[in-house]
Amino acid sequence: MDKIKSLLARPLITGILGLVVGLIIGLPLLGWWLIPVRWKDVDASYLRADLKAQYLCMVVDSYKINRDPSLAAARIDSLGMNLQTSPFMLDTLQTGGCNYQPGDPDILELKSALLSGTPAQLPLGTEAAVTEGSNPVALPTAISTTTKPVNKTSTILLSALCALFLLVGGALVYIFFIRNRKKGKVDAGTEMEEEYMEEEPSSYANQSMPSKTIPASGVPSGGPAAHFMTTYVIGDDLYDDSFSIDAQTGEFLGECGVGISDTIGVGDPKKVTAFEVWLFDKNDIQTVTKVLMSSHAMNDPAIRQRLASKGEPLQIEAGQQILLETATLQLEARVIELVYGQGALPQGSFFERLTLEIAVWPK
Repeated sequence: MDKIKSLLARPLITGILGLVVGLIIGLPLLGWWLIPVRWKDVDASYLRADLKAQYLCMVVDSYKINRDPSLAAARIDSLGMNLQTSPFMLDTLQTGGCNYQPGDPDILELKSALLSGTPAQLPLGTEAAVTEGSNPVALPTAISTTTKPVNKTSTILLSALCALFLLVGGALVYIFFIRNRKKGKVDAGTEMEEEYMEEEPSSYANQSMPSKTIPASGVPSGGPAAHFMTTYVIGDDLYDDSFSIDAQTGEFLGECGVGISDTIGVGDPKKVTAFEVWLFDKNDIQTVTKVLMSSHAMNDPAIRQRLASKGEPLQIEAGQQILLETATLQLEARVIELVYGQGALPQGSFFERLTLEIAVWPK
């Protein structure tokens, strides 16, 4: 379950999953099963080419009997054709199975009538009888394009399905984002704090975040509005923890977080040489950021200069207190654990493990 939560917390994976689910719902369920597209009562222009040729033959057969050029013109128009744009359409009736030749009197008369007469619109639903030998044949005529209305049951099923997915989506958002952000990370911080208390009760008790006035750091008196614990372990290449800061009344005050700022070397896993601690205040126009650098990065002018644009550079040390201040918030981050990695890279150049305890006070 924790693995699923960690995967769904990544926007890319969540977006891909949403796309797949949407395709499954949209194509098989809605498009092919619940409300599939149905074609009904379209005009003759949608026929295949061979069926159009047969239809044209039937038009000529009908004209031989009723001698109505307006009716013939309306039927030819339903094919999307006319004698002006297709002058040879009555010269190739053999493709539709007719025995008419271009010089037949009936063909010449129909051409003359179509060129000189004004085509009339064929009444909707009209049919004319044509003889084929001694048997009458019904000739389809121009009809309008309609769509089959969705029945009441389909509408109810579609509404219920949409409501179900909205409820499921809302529950997933709450479980994996809101509750995990506001509660789960605080619980993790509490567990880590208890673990350190068991290992080093006396030293950790002296380092824990105060609940009253801290004159040295300038943090206001009273308990913090928010308290978090975050840990980076090498191999977590997407490490980027963020926390919502809320007042006791539930009012949103801002956000804070810790993420990877810079790496060193090549290969996997990434070797992190600097972190960013940031504080966003809804009542301030800018986000305050400080860059926590390894001893190697701090002593390398090129790295220090490159990271200076991200925020105030600081060399990170065990037990260190970092203070960030905005218009209405103050944040204090305390370094609880700091372990450098060992390897071919320079000593003190990348982190194996880092744990920060973060507390935020309103001014």
